[in-house]
Parts: sequence; C-alpha cells; structure tokens
Amino acid sequence: MRMIVGISGASGVIYGIRLLEVLGGVDGIETHLVLTPSGRLNIGIETDRSAADVESLADVVHNIKNMAAPIASGSYPTMGMVVAPCSMKTLSAVVNAYSDNLLSRAAEVTLKEGRRLVLMPRESPLHAGHARLLHEATLMGIHVAPPMPAFYNAPQTVDDIVNHSVGRVLDLFGIDPGIVRRWSGRPLRPDR
Repeated sequence: MRMIVGISGASGVIYGIRLLEVLGGVDGIETHLVLTPSGRLNIGIETDRSAADVESLADVVHNIKNMAAPIASGSYPTMGMVVAPCSMKTLSAVVNAYSDNLLSRAAEVTLKEGRRLVLMPRESPLHAGHARLLHEATLMGIHVAPPMPAFYNAPQTVDDIVNHSVGRVLDLFGIDPGIVRRWSGRPLRPDR
C-alpha cells in the first residue's frame, strides 16, 4: 500500500525523515515524498543531511510543482498521508482547500477521498488564527498530532522522543514498527 509523506517548512523536519526511515523497514508500504522548498531548506539547517539524502529514503519522490503527479488524483489509491512537520502555511492551505502545490493538493485529495490525513503541526506559541485553523482541521476529519514529547516512557535521547511521536502517528494507520514504549499502567499506592 502507498503512504504519502509531506515535509513542509516548519522546524522539525526530523519527524518526516524518521517517518520515511521507519516506513522503509515496513513490508508492503511504498512511500511517496513531497518536499516544499522551505522543507528542503530546513533539512540543511536542522540536520547533517541533504535533501537528496532524504529523497533517497522514499520509494517515489514527487516535484512540488507537478500537479499532474499520480498522488494529485483520487483515482490513485493510497492508505493516507502524513505531513511532518506541518507549517502553519501548509495547515492554512489544507484547511482552506487552497491547492497551489502538490503537497496541499495531495492532502486535499486524501481528505476528499475519506483517507486518513495526519498533520504534525510545529509552531509555538500559537495565536488565535493558528488555534482556529487547528480546530477547523479536526472538524474536517483531519488528525492533528503535534509532536509533543511523552515522559512516562522515560526517554533518554532526542531520538527516543522523535521515535515516540512518529510511532504514535503510525498507530493512527494501524502500523506498529515497535518503536513506541507503551504505557503499561501503574498500580495505585495504598496511601492514595
């Protein structure tokens, strides 16, 4: 099955990169990557990789300007799409059905076809316009999954934090590559 991964211009490109790395090890998943120009820029700023290195992790790479790509059509079946990270510009384009590039068009197609669309917004602090767009996204059936660290799993490294967020996003697709340390509960102490 095919999974679309979009990397837009917000900070946090490691989430999209790790998603591609993890999905590369999952049998039966074909990844389709769309990078925005700002996403390309952030790869060089935030990591020691190049855009070409990241593109090599995907099975198929689509040019952001190619509105005739297969993923621009609902007749091309996919299991869904993740935008990681999702800039506020991309969030606005998706919520307002403003498909001026392939990333926002693929997201629009994913949504209109009733497929799972997950956005990992990366912005802080949020102003009222951001919060309004996030609210509208959820009303449209979009899964909003900000990469917020969990600490019950006692992360030891930044990689532990990134893996947890990526693993939880993959949970939304029923994919468990074994990178999430699951909560197993704790008994109540007698004094509580």
